[in-house]
Amino acid sequence: MKLWIMLSLGMLCLELQNGSCQQLKKRKDIGDNRIRPGSKRVKLRYPIVKEGAVKGQSLLTQVLDKGRLIRLGQTTTTNPGKPFELRCKGNAIGWSYPTYLDTYNDSRLSIKHSDKYSQLTLISPSAADTGAYSCWVILCDGTECDRDQDRTYVSYIYFTDNDNLFVPSAIHFEIVYLRPNQPAVVPCRVTNPRAKVSLHREVPPEEIETNNTLVTYDPTKGFVLQNPSKKHQGVFYCKAETSGTSQISTKYQLLYVEVPKGPPYVSLKVSPEFVRGGDNINVTCAVLGEPEEDVNFSWIYPGQDQRPVHTHTSWRLVKRGTGHTTRMSKSILTIEDMETIDFGKYICKAKNSHGETIVVTNIISKN
Repeated sequence: MKLWIMLSLGMLCLELQNGSCQQLKKRKDIGDNRIRPGSKRVKLRYPIVKEGAVKGQSLLTQVLDKGRLIRLGQTTTTNPGKPFELRCKGNAIGWSYPTYLDTYNDSRLSIKHSDKYSQLTLISPSAADTGAYSCWVILCDGTECDRDQDRTYVSYIYFTDNDNLFVPSAIHFEIVYLRPNQPAVVPCRVTNPRAKVSLHREVPPEEIETNNTLVTYDPTKGFVLQNPSKKHQGVFYCKAETSGTSQISTKYQLLYVEVPKGPPYVSLKVSPEFVRGGDNINVTCAVLGEPEEDVNFSWIYPGQDQRPVHTHTSWRLVKRGTGHTTRMSKSILTIEDMETIDFGKYICKAKNSHGETIVVTNIISKN
């Protein structure tokens, strides 16, 4: 009996010891996972901002050395010469840049697309490349695609060059048209936004005062005349100064214009007035319009596709009255040695961006 009691007490003690060891082991495991103050540096994690989540935030970036990226603001100033790279996030991206790069099909500019971003590279940039660079996300619905206005990013890039304070232009004498109740811009843009710029009239020589209301200056545009009038006509130039250096811009001819907008106003004239068989004739289709408005002419005439004719199209600026300038566009159709087939209706169609005008004259033989 005593032996059985002693065996039972021994087994109970063994179980209690095992339980105590397990509890001790659990406490030790818990203690090993505990972070002790000062034993480990905690790294803060910031929330990821999605594209377009912050209004006005630009995802247009510049690629620097060793692949580093910097996010661009509304304006950026950099030096010319070194390759200039811009990157825009997205798998469908559109770009815009100074228009002359497209006009001259400049091989220095290239754009490459990938699944995650699009990259614009400009080799050997110069002061002439100063301007607005923009990218945007393209959204497509079936076959129709459009720009996402909420994810369009623009930065005006200044390629600062002390030898070219003004953005160079291929035109050495530009015409600026002044219209009533419509702002006009003298486009003397600079390559350094810190340059001090002034506007000058050539004859009589005088500086035009900028007052931040009627005449203002924007380095990305030039001088803006809010309400131009006849008194602003003449030859002007801009002067830029920075760090003891001063330069003169190209010259600008400011012309005042008062021509109503609309379809072409057309006149049709035949010379000579009286036509006989064997004569040579000129049919002149003339349009008076805005100086910047291109006019396209087309003809319908009796002997069309049956005999050769000559057409000559030209235009010139014409002063009409005091301080008014308009554009005279002409198309002259010439027929030599008139034959019977050439008599009949001559139709001139003149078309501009506002519409089309058709005029008709009937040529009959005066034998």
